[in-house]
Amino acid sequence: MPFDDDHVLTSPKNPRVRAAADLRDRRARDEAGRTLVDGARELDRALTGGAPIETVFVDDGGLTPAGHETVARASAAGAEIIPVSAAVLARLAYGDRAEGLVAVVVIPDQALAALDLGPNPLVVVLEAVEKPGNLGAVLRSADAAGADAVIVADPRTDLFNPNAIRASLGTIFALPVAAGTSAEVRAWLDERQIAVLAARVGSSVPYTEADLRGAIALVLGSEADGLTDAWTGAGVASISLPMHGVADSLNVSITAAVLLYEARRQRA
Repeated sequence: MPFDDDHVLTSPKNPRVRAAADLRDRRARDEAGRTLVDGARELDRALTGGAPIETVFVDDGGLTPAGHETVARASAAGAEIIPVSAAVLARLAYGDRAEGLVAVVVIPDQALAALDLGPNPLVVVLEAVEKPGNLGAVLRSADAAGADAVIVADPRTDLFNPNAIRASLGTIFALPVAAGTSAEVRAWLDERQIAVLAARVGSSVPYTEADLRGAIALVLGSEADGLTDAWTGAGVASISLPMHGVADSLNVSITAAVLLYEARRQRA
């Protein structure tokens, strides 16, 4: 998809570029209902997942062959393609894995009420996870293990943070996702009779001895604070991963992966 050099945006101060760059900030994302998707694979998965793509900023010289195909696909889906210089794209891009494109995408519905799960769902709940990289890694594991949904409770980072999208490799667009307060999420699970299994350090029940079949929610907290009292009381079973070294906990994304694959093994 060759571009006319006379129409390439070269100034980072261009209003279209500045409006897109503002989406690096959560407040701007929340107000606009838009986020940035950086990378051909991520954008391709957003297209497959049905997320509306509004604009794709493209540095033609930096596009990979896969990137050219993705840009053509986005254009066919109705996205506006805006050619930009490498310097302008660098203003929008994340990290050092430059692939020549950054897109502005409408954030999908994150309401709990919008989740429509089948029988015996396998759900992951993350409470107060702060790091987008951890959130993205959990999403990748959830997608790989065939989870039915990922729900963020009392989020400290937004689900569609561009860094979370990137860390998920775009799998966030392949999974049903939702966000809400811990109280709302707990009530939503209880109403649907989804059993709650809370991962807690020191629980006397090893995860391998828990029944992870049927309709269940694996609930994990932040590494700093663990889970709040919203995940105690009747209807909550605590499970743990045995720790045989000096560390008393694992990274939340590692814990999620272990529990998800144990659930997948049992459910097979």
